[in-house]
Formats: sequence, C-alpha cells, structure tokens
Amino acid sequence: MRLVIGGAFQGKKAYVAEKYQLPNEKMTDGSAASYEEIFDTPCLYHFHEWVKERLKEGKKLESLEEELIDKNPDIILISNELGYGVVPIDKFDREYRETTGRVCTRLAKKSKSVVRIICGMECVLKDE
Repeated sequence: MRLVIGGAFQGKKAYVAEKYQLPNEKMTDGSAASYEEIFDTPCLYHFHEWVKERLKEGKKLESLEEELIDKNPDIILISNELGYGVVPIDKFDREYRETTGRVCTRLAKKSKSVVRIICGMECVLKDE
C-alpha cells in the first residue's frame, strides 16, 4: 500500500500516473466509487471523498487499513489533506475531517511509502 497526500490541486494524481506508469483507466475516482471498489483498483484518487461517502452510508472505518492489506495490498491511495484551516461549524463536516485524518494516519503507518506533494514536487515522508 502507498499513500500520496497533499493539498487540493497540487499534482498528486499526475505524480502517481507518471511515477507508477498508471494510465487514467487504472485509476478510480473515490468520489464515485463504492465501498467494494477500493479492494479491486490499483489506484484510488479522491480518497477523502470516498471516506465522506462511506460516512454518509454510516460505515465504520476503524479496520480499513487491515482490510486493505488483506484484499488489496498494492493499492495507491491519493488523498487531500483536510486538517488545516478553519474547523467546520457543521458537525458532519467536523466528523468527516477528523475521520479522514485518523484513517490516513493509520494507513500511513501500514503503508510502504508515504509521499506529500507540494506544488507538484514530492516530499518523501516514508519509504521502505
């Protein structure tokens, strides 16, 4: 498992496509993906949106990293960082932001590599 994080519009998807030679058709949009699709795709971008949709469905994601390691250990996840800036007033938005951060933290611990993309450039946080 690999995790690529960064702010919105920083070039995360382009970085993954180039680095891992992944064509667009092998990359799944998390904003439109079902729960099950994460276990069958080489790459899921908009992971933060995938988390949001699962929360709307009432899913619990406490053991997602273990399920991913078991079912799709080579997945590349691309997620926006949401924990910066003003804390949302809306309760659901706060829960979404916190859950995404906590899930990404657990995924980072289990990932082979964690890369942060800033202005299209990689900053390697972890590489095993």
